[in-house]
Amino acid sequence: MSDASVNRPAGIRRLARSLEVRMLGLALLIAVGLSLLSPYFLTQNNIFNILDQSVVIGIVAVGMTFVILTGGIDLSVGSVAGLTGIILGLALRDLPIPVAILAAVASGAFIGLVSGVLVAFFGLAPFVVTLGMMAIGRSLAYIFSGQTAISGIPDALSGIVYTTVLGIPANVIFLLLLYLAAWSYLTYTKGGRTIYAVGSNREAARAAGLNVLAYSILPYVISGALAAVAITFSIAQILSADPLAGNQMELDAIAAVVIGGASLAGGRGSIIGTLIGVLIMVMIRNGLNLLGVSPFWQGSAIGSIIILALLAERLFNWRSTH
Repeated sequence: MSDASVNRPAGIRRLARSLEVRMLGLALLIAVGLSLLSPYFLTQNNIFNILDQSVVIGIVAVGMTFVILTGGIDLSVGSVAGLTGIILGLALRDLPIPVAILAAVASGAFIGLVSGVLVAFFGLAPFVVTLGMMAIGRSLAYIFSGQTAISGIPDALSGIVYTTVLGIPANVIFLLLLYLAAWSYLTYTKGGRTIYAVGSNREAARAAGLNVLAYSILPYVISGALAAVAITFSIAQILSADPLAGNQMELDAIAAVVIGGASLAGGRGSIIGTLIGVLIMVMIRNGLNLLGVSPFWQGSAIGSIIILALLAERLFNWRSTH
C-alpha cells in the first residue's frame, strides 16, 4: 500500500475536524432547510439580498475578529459607527466625498487607538474600556447631530453600493476583497502571527521578542476604522446619517465571530470562519423574515442558535480530546 493511500484517510479526518469545514457544513444545512421551508429563499434576488445584508455586519466582524484573536473585546463598534456616520454626514456638507470618507475612517481609527492604548498600555479591562467608549460615542453622535438624522447626502455616494461589476454589486466585491486581505494578513505576515501569539500567550510572545504592545493596540484601530467604513456603506444606501445607527451592531459582530469558531479567550479563530459566521447570521434572519416570523421572536431564535452552536463546538472539542 502506497504512502499516499495511507495518508489519505488521515488527511480526510483532519479536513473533517477543520473548524471552517464544520461551519460551512452548518451553513449549507441551514440553507437547505430554509430553502425547503420557503420557495423564495434560493431565488437569485434573495441570494443577492443576503449578500447585500452581509456587507455592513461583515465589515465590522473583520475588525472584531482581530480584537477577539488577541483576547480582547470591542463593545464600542456600534456607537463608533453611529458617531463616524454623523461625522461623515457633516463632512459631506463642505468636503468632497473621498475626503469626507477619509475623515470618518480616521475618526474611527483614532477612537480605536484610544481604546487600544487604554487596554494595552495602561492595562485596563477591554470590556470596561470599550463599554465606556460605547457610551461616549453614542452621546457625541447625539450632540454632533443635534439629535436628528442628517439628510441631504450627495446622491453620488450611493455609487459605492449600487455600481455593479460583472453583475456583482460594488459593496459585495469590497467585502470579499476585505476578507481576502484580512485572511492574507493573518495567515502570511509576521503581524498576523503576532496577533495569534498575543492571544494565545501574551507573556510567551513578549519573551519571544514580539512587539506585544503594538499588536495589542492595532486590532482596536482596525476595528474602529472598519466600523466607520461599514456605516459609510449603510449611509450610501439610505442617503441619511442617523445618530442611532449601529445600535446593537457590536452584538451581531461578536456573535458572527463566535459562531465562526473564534475563542473569546483569544488565540483561536479565523477570518474564513468569521465570514461563514456572518453568512449564517444573515441567512437565519433572512429566512425568518421570509417565513413571517415576528421580529420579537427572531432574537430568541438567533440567540438559541448561537448557544447551540457554541455547545456543539464545545462537545466536539471534548470528544476530540478524550
